[in-house]
Amino acid sequence: MRLDHLSYAAGPEGLAGTAARLGKLLGATFVSGGVHPRFGTRNMTLALAGDTYLEVVEVLDHPASDKAPFGQAVRARSELGGGWLGWVVKVSDISVAEQRLGRQAVQGNRHLPDGTELRWKQIGVHGLISDPQLPFYVQWETPKELHPSAGADGRTALSAIEIAGDPQRVSEWLGEPVERPLEDVKVEWVAPSGIPGIMAAVFHTRNGMVRI
Repeated sequence: MRLDHLSYAAGPEGLAGTAARLGKLLGATFVSGGVHPRFGTRNMTLALAGDTYLEVVEVLDHPASDKAPFGQAVRARSELGGGWLGWVVKVSDISVAEQRLGRQAVQGNRHLPDGTELRWKQIGVHGLISDPQLPFYVQWETPKELHPSAGADGRTALSAIEIAGDPQRVSEWLGEPVERPLEDVKVEWVAPSGIPGIMAAVFHTRNGMVRI
């Protein structure tokens, strides 16, 4: 199982301000990702090496954000000051996750600033809301060349994720060995001192290692 992306909820400085702050730390520039009309959110993205990406996401003042679980999750995290929202794994057949979780995936889409539509199916955001250490699943329906990781310069890469929580719980959720739930990114478990979830991410950058 491979990582698709990490989500970071915008803080008090807003979407552009949060993306600029993180971009300065990483020595890279985020681009506008457009709007998720079904979720009532919008994002900015940074393509990373290894077919992954980092998104900063912001909730919109839109009825969809009150109804959609993802919009609810973003709003709740931003109201706490912003920060790491969750991690997302990519699968080629989301029906396996549907069977494990006992519910259907939902359709997701995003319109880029040039009008291009990206489409995918996702499942597991309810799990993220109730237990922030849990990732959710995504199956892309968009060609690889349009994936948000396309065009990465190879100089910025995610090295590790530090997660506070119960590794056995995450292993059961993913159906993958607790020792290495992801093929491409190291997962380091940290004893939770409060709410479980992503505590930090470590990146290789042109300026060396950066921990956020």
